[in-house]
Amino acid sequence: MCGGVYYAHNGEDIRVYFPNPKAVLPVKTKQQENKLIPWGRRKEQAGKMPLGGWARLDSIYAGRWDRWFPVAVKIPVKAFMEKDIMGQSHWFDLPKGKWIQGLVTREGQEQRIYVVTIEPEMEDAVHDRWPRILSG
Repeated sequence: MCGGVYYAHNGEDIRVYFPNPKAVLPVKTKQQENKLIPWGRRKEQAGKMPLGGWARLDSIYAGRWDRWFPVAVKIPVKAFMEKDIMGQSHWFDLPKGKWIQGLVTREGQEQRIYVVTIEPEMEDAVHDRWPRILSG
């Protein structure tokens, strides 16, 4: 489900994991601007955004995110991390030209990003959700 990411920002390589309440993800805007946005919301964090760090693609299409004025964005990362059923972490490199789709939401002055997820195409996938990876 993408519990961590590895990316470069301002010449520095960064690894961040969702459980960290200070976790931010890189975003490339349509104006080609790079910025960092808080990754989801945890139970202990104030705010009105949905809990968690992921948004199912089918729930986006169903309009469940509309009240937070969602905007699809590119999350440019070098790799992302998933855990297997034994709790072991596995890193998956993203080839050049590919990115993870993100959903930026807002409520008043609060803004957060969620990783868009889909059902995995692999039949033997460990998780029922996988980050949506796009290119172009």
